Amino acid sequence: MTLYRSFSTVQADLETGSTTCRQLVAQYLTRIDEYRHLNVFTEVYAEEAQQQADSIDQKIAAGTAGRLAGMVIGIKDVLSYSGHGVRAGSKILGNFTAQFTATAVQRLLDEDVIIIGRQNCDEFAMGSSNENSAFGPVLNAADTSRVPGGSSGGSAVAVQAGLCLASIGSDTGGSVRQPAAFCGVVGLKPTYGRISRWGLIAYASSFDCIGPIANTIDDAALLLEIMAGSDEFDSTVSSQPVSAYTQTTLPNRPLRIAYLRDGVESTGVDQSVRDATQAKIDALKNIGHTVEPVDISLLKYLLPTYYILTTAEASSNLSRFDGVRYGYRSVSTDASAIDLLSLYKKSRTEGFGAEVRRRILLGTFVLSASYYDAYYTKAQQVRRLIRQEAEHIFEQYDFLLSPTTPTPAFRLGEKTDDPLQMYLADIFTVQANVVGYPAISIPNGIDADGLPIGLQLMAPPFAEGALVAVAKEIYNA
Repeated sequence: MTLYRSFSTVQADLETGSTTCRQLVAQYLTRIDEYRHLNVFTEVYAEEAQQQADSIDQKIAAGTAGRLAGMVIGIKDVLSYSGHGVRAGSKILGNFTAQFTATAVQRLLDEDVIIIGRQNCDEFAMGSSNENSAFGPVLNAADTSRVPGGSSGGSAVAVQAGLCLASIGSDTGGSVRQPAAFCGVVGLKPTYGRISRWGLIAYASSFDCIGPIANTIDDAALLLEIMAGSDEFDSTVSSQPVSAYTQTTLPNRPLRIAYLRDGVESTGVDQSVRDATQAKIDALKNIGHTVEPVDISLLKYLLPTYYILTTAEASSNLSRFDGVRYGYRSVSTDASAIDLLSLYKKSRTEGFGAEVRRRILLGTFVLSASYYDAYYTKAQQVRRLIRQEAEHIFEQYDFLLSPTTPTPAFRLGEKTDDPLQMYLADIFTVQANVVGYPAISIPNGIDADGLPIGLQLMAPPFAEGALVAVAKEIYNA
């Protein structure tokens, strides 16, 4: 059995007849069964994927197949796929079936992608370790005592373990890039509004982005290229034309790359991560690029700003899950549950997990009349200042480089009792979501324990093509 790590090799073997889509699906189904202990998939579409494969094999033979014919993917459990269950990793959406297909998912299907199943994630995409899921934690294939990162942990491990060729996740504060770093794969977060959010279960609407996870930078770029573009169902999506991201070239001059000083000097960053990041900086200097340190004066305000605003938006977005119209409803026979308010309270208390309840409460607090200006309004003002500082950096530099995470994957249960320590795992990734810029995490070696390390690159808005091009150069440096 060939374990494919790039779409180009799949296409080459399909062209020569060395394999078929049907055989590819069968191989992945075998591996999914073999790696069930990783708890990656909440639902596997075995029969449907085989039927899709047969249909696409016929299209390939007829010469009418789409650009993704032969690519087998999984989708995170926050993306709607008509006629299929969608749970957002939560008990509160028990037995709910999607009524329509997310725009991003539909565009992939239109190009003959094969969806093999739905992938486990932190509940409502709230988490940095994939330990918050109602379906239990996902395990890191590199070391099953470690977390895979979150919230798209199942999506990253699926690619890491070869259970599908690529995955589609979501990124609100690093939820594609951080698990990609922990699992040694590629995670790409586009510019806010580059991909339609129609059909994505909302966590924080002004931060949420759909993004691909893949083994190669080119595969992630191809998926982005197909998913991106305007959509009449999403008023926040950009109408800017979509480039051929895999074909973008860098300017014929030395690049000016800034790197985050704290990423290589702060003692809060693991030594192995600092060393790996410094090695890439040195390699870039050696091939002629200008690589200089920068300080972000508002760095210590990034996480507070992010968590104030995202919890506020989560409080609003998740108010729709009330146990009345769909999803989980409390079945308590207690006499106190006979009125509507009690039904709401019991259904939401029983249906939501601890982390989601925590964030709803925090968000409701910062939106309350007494604290709205002190927290929510102030955080919006700081968000604007953070964006202005980012704009100033990109007036001088082409890209911003940093570690993706301050440490390699931590142990299961290590940070679950200390939410603040868990939130610090997002320190390098949240900036891209606060300002809405594109960012990518690429593999950057392993530590002494064999755990993957990630390197993050950020670019100006809608510069995904250049971001992909420089990521390839840096990966090969």
